[in-house]
Formats: sequence, C-alpha cells, structure tokens
Amino acid sequence: MKIVLEHIFRKYPTASKNVLEDVSLTIGSNETLAITGPSGCGKSTLLNIIGTLDKPDSGTVSVNDQDIKSLNEAETAAIRNKKIGFVFQLHHLLPQLNLLDNILLPSLVLKDKSLNATAVSRGMELLQTVGLTDKIRQYPGQLSVGECQRAALVRALINQPELILADEPTGSLDQESAEHVGILLLSIHQMYKVSLVVVTHAPQLASKMNTVYSLQNGHLINS
Repeated sequence: MKIVLEHIFRKYPTASKNVLEDVSLTIGSNETLAITGPSGCGKSTLLNIIGTLDKPDSGTVSVNDQDIKSLNEAETAAIRNKKIGFVFQLHHLLPQLNLLDNILLPSLVLKDKSLNATAVSRGMELLQTVGLTDKIRQYPGQLSVGECQRAALVRALINQPELILADEPTGSLDQESAEHVGILLLSIHQMYKVSLVVVTHAPQLASKMNTVYSLQNGHLINS
C-alpha cells in the first residue's frame, strides 16, 4: 500500500494561518515513521488526512495511485475499514461489550465474507500476541488502561490492514505500559508486515521508528 500526500494545506476556521503548510509525504509498504511536534501544531490533523478521516483545503491525497477526490464516501470508507487501522490515545472500547466482542466490531461491516468468517480465530491469534487471551470475557471496566490499549491495537488489526495510524498511543499510559505498547507496535509491524505511522510526544517511542518527522509551523521536517 502506498499513500502519497502532495502540497497539503489545511487551516482551522478560527486560526489566522495554516496549520499545515505545503506538506508532502509518501508512505510506502512496510515502513515505520513518527511525527513529532508541540501540542496543537497539527499532528493529529495530518494523521487524519493520511487516514482519509479529514480532507485538506488544497493538495492531493492518493492511495495506491488513486486520488481520494475521485472516490465517493462509501468507497473512501471501504479503504479506511479494510486498508487502515486506527489507534488513539484513548482506547474507545465500548463498556457494554466484552473484550472479544470489542475487537471484532470492525469485522462486522466487512463485505469480504471470507475475512468476516475467520475474524474470531484471527482475533484470538492477535490477542495471544498481545498477552490478553485470558481476558476475552472481561469488560473494559475490569481491565487496566494498558490492557485496554493493547486490545485497541488488536481491534485496529482485525481486518488485516496494510497501515496502522497511531495517535499518541502511549499518551495515557504509565512508563512501563507505554514501553510495552511501543514494543508491541514494532513487533506487530515486523510480524504482519504492516506500515506504521505514529504521532507522539514521546522521544523514546519516536526513536524506535525508521524515520522521524517534526511538524513545525505547519511544515513537515525530516529529523
């Protein structure tokens, strides 16, 4: 999978200047990269544009050489659900569902019935990878924050995406849990050959990525 951003500009309605200023970026297969920068500089906005959750004011976003602007919303949503997995600072697990049901949620809307049919076995394999097979019947309120974040990582992987976008995935965790999640992210990248883009304030996590960018005054700079 290849995602290319070219000359991206983005401005918030209440801002006096662009939060993203002529940003270009190419993400290829099996890459790992970090995006760093101060709070409010536009890192999450950039990540959302990469993931087609947000649109730039100008510039182009293409997925596998296809301009996102040429796709309708249903086609764009299908790319997000099948090709991209999202991990956020807060796990967003549903409190009324147990762990297994939470991680299976993204598979319920799959049109690919073969993937849908194997979701449970795939989920169990992933849960074993992150050390949560003994927690599958527990609810989020019965789990630690670190365990919930590991479950959120599994949920992001359930549809076999080619790209994981992680927005401050260790931001709500203590140091030990943060280190564990960082190691898991890289292990999953290596095991499943999935590209990884991480927005983070944590220098330790950023340093684990092959490429590190800094977003400064709207400009993306290769660190």
